[in-house]
Amino acid sequence: MLECTPEELWNRIQSGDRPRIIDVRQPEEYAAGHIPGAELIPMGEIPAALHKIPRDEEVIFVCRSGNRSGRVCLFLEQMGYRKAVNMEGGMLGWPGDVEYGLPGVSA
Repeated sequence: MLECTPEELWNRIQSGDRPRIIDVRQPEEYAAGHIPGAELIPMGEIPAALHKIPRDEEVIFVCRSGNRSGRVCLFLEQMGYRKAVNMEGGMLGWPGDVEYGLPGVSA
């Protein structure tokens, strides 16, 4: 399984490299603080959302600790995805700023 650390991802973003990030936590967890620009696709919805995930482009998956996102990456590898990357340590290790709220919902 491909992995990156929270620090590696943060450094990439700081240098202008903006990979696609999918947060697989539940909506209430995502709303409580997520990486700016990360998309929300809860883990249980991944099988139905495969059409939204490119097979041949790097996508970084994030959860609270790296466990759920790691399981998603293993599932995607079994489905033929080769560039699914797990952010090990998850949001617990995220050193950067966070956004709050849900997509399309104003405060």
